[in-house]
Amino acid sequence: MDCADEIEAVNRALKPLPGVREVQVNLMAGTVAVTHGSEVRPDDLIAALGKASLRAILATPESRAETPGEGQQWRVISVALSGVLTGVGLLLQWLRVEPDLLRFGAFGVAILAGGWFIAPKALGALRRRSLDMNVLMTVAVAGALAIGQWSEGAAVVFLFAVSELLEAFSVSRARQAIQSLMELTPETALLKDGESFREVPVGQVSVGSVVAVKSGSRVPLDGEVVTGTSAVNQAPITGESMPVEKQPGDGVFAGTINGEGSLEVRVTKPASDSTIARIIHLVSEAQAEKAPAQRFVDTFARYYTPAVFAVALLVWLVPPLLFGAAWAVWTYRALVLLVIACPCALVISTPVSIVSGLTAMARRGVLIKGGAHLEALGKLRALAVDKTGTITQGRPRVTQVVTFAAKSEADVLRIAAAIDDHSEHPLAKAVVEAAREKKVPITRAINYQARTGKGAEGEVDGHSHFVGNHRFAHELGVCSEAVERTLTEIESRAQSVVVVGHRPHGDCAGEVLGVLAVGDAVRPEAAAAIRALHAAGIRKVVMLSGDNQRTVDAIAKQVGIDEAHGDLLPDQKIERVRQLLAEHGHVGMIGDGVNDAPAMAAASVGIAMGGAGTDTAIETADVALMQDDLSKVADAIQLGRRTMRIIQFNIGFALAIKAVFLVLALSGHTSLWLAILADTGATLVVIANSLRLLRAPSP
Repeated sequence: MDCADEIEAVNRALKPLPGVREVQVNLMAGTVAVTHGSEVRPDDLIAALGKASLRAILATPESRAETPGEGQQWRVISVALSGVLTGVGLLLQWLRVEPDLLRFGAFGVAILAGGWFIAPKALGALRRRSLDMNVLMTVAVAGALAIGQWSEGAAVVFLFAVSELLEAFSVSRARQAIQSLMELTPETALLKDGESFREVPVGQVSVGSVVAVKSGSRVPLDGEVVTGTSAVNQAPITGESMPVEKQPGDGVFAGTINGEGSLEVRVTKPASDSTIARIIHLVSEAQAEKAPAQRFVDTFARYYTPAVFAVALLVWLVPPLLFGAAWAVWTYRALVLLVIACPCALVISTPVSIVSGLTAMARRGVLIKGGAHLEALGKLRALAVDKTGTITQGRPRVTQVVTFAAKSEADVLRIAAAIDDHSEHPLAKAVVEAAREKKVPITRAINYQARTGKGAEGEVDGHSHFVGNHRFAHELGVCSEAVERTLTEIESRAQSVVVVGHRPHGDCAGEVLGVLAVGDAVRPEAAAAIRALHAAGIRKVVMLSGDNQRTVDAIAKQVGIDEAHGDLLPDQKIERVRQLLAEHGHVGMIGDGVNDAPAMAAASVGIAMGGAGTDTAIETADVALMQDDLSKVADAIQLGRRTMRIIQFNIGFALAIKAVFLVLALSGHTSLWLAILADTGATLVVIANSLRLLRAPSP
């Protein structure tokens, strides 16, 4: 498939078949997904498409979309022959060579050479009672021959064939960009078998097996390094410019490139579920999701083509019948209108722009899940960001232990770790890690209960204890002046506090046993990334965090964030996002794809950090940054704006060309060959403009 008209052809061929429930056509991927009952066989579907003059094969993992060099040779040769013979005919006409049969013969063969793949499509469209561009061109050429304009008919066929060929090449170029992702992973792996290794297809390697990765070769499957150390180039997955050092215990991704060392890797995911496989799957799915601009163009073209055909019919009939005008003159003008009705440039420009943009960012480690999200990125005016793991590195460490009622720092750590051992929260993990580093014994608390956005409770040594933030300590009524001073001092250093104490119970008043200071370093690129976001047109960047207000204020000031809100529960984050939507219209939310999923869902665009290491991040977000690099967000927003500008130019340019030649056609100041030349030129301009997006913006 190379043209949007073929989408309609596929739908009309397959949807009426008994047992067919749903048909999804993906022009840019060149695929058709059919949901059907057991009574429908693949051969029936292929046969139905064949009757519509479309060739199809059953999709398999080995099958590849057609590229410019595959299956196009005869088409290129025939178009070239049509051009040469049209030129010969025009030369004979200019030299007035006799007999005329030579000239007409050259034009006739040129029409056959250029039209053999156009006319069958036109007949198929007529059988489906549809007016597509193939019908318009065929009628225009037949009309030109009927009034003796053989040279014009040959020129129209040649130029339209060139236009169709350009569309085929542009779509193939976009498909190749996606296929280049598929070629990142090797087809075979060196599987460890006892003390030796044997080469097997990656599809035959099971989870838990060990594979060898030689220096300079690509990692065949997602896994964990068992032996060896090496620097691995992760740019194909995450877009990182520098190789990342890997040692035993570190994860590696399929498609990444091993450096100088030799590695043995234990496979953690099958080939079909690797990170790169999920990226390819989601990018391919994204091609089928139409952006608002593309839906507008498709709707416009659906009504535009029949409308111009009707106008052409009126232009042909009304002046001669009502006003006695010359039939030949108005027949010619009506034929010119038919040529102008061809919406090639208008229809092809938007999908090529969208796929080029999606692919360019996928190569840089930014996975945008559809044209609608790419377009939405271009409209963003405000951005909400989570603190932990987004502005900070997300690996907090206990930097200080302050005792109050506890006997020792070890007692504070022991009680806090006993409760936090139940939790996956980053602060809880930091507490447990600190206890283990100091060799503090940990006995898990019983009757554990999490308090969302506040902390947790549990029984340790038969007593009810709690760990929590500043707010939780206030709610429990355990904050003394000394505790407040300590909390204020820690928070002024942009660190988080974990208050550990006895929970008030019955007649027993609660008390604070100690306070842990937990620091999370700000990402080194955060300040530059915030400046880049403002430069990309983001009016306001707002930090939303469950951490205390003093901490988020200090971090916001450090990196240049416009506004910061702390002490927020998950539902309060959603409310803040909704407020931003009311103020700015289009708002993005950056989080980790799990804890911030509700707020991300409420935003215009949800952006997840570190998608390469988090399966859920890829699944839940509209945009996934495969690397923990906030600066990629500005790149994605700039690309969204650039894509929008290119699409708007393409649509405006194509419509302007149509409007100009509509006026010229009605006034008799243009010709058939000039109209089709303008349409071909417009198609070439918008395709070249769209393919510029394949060049990702400079970092």
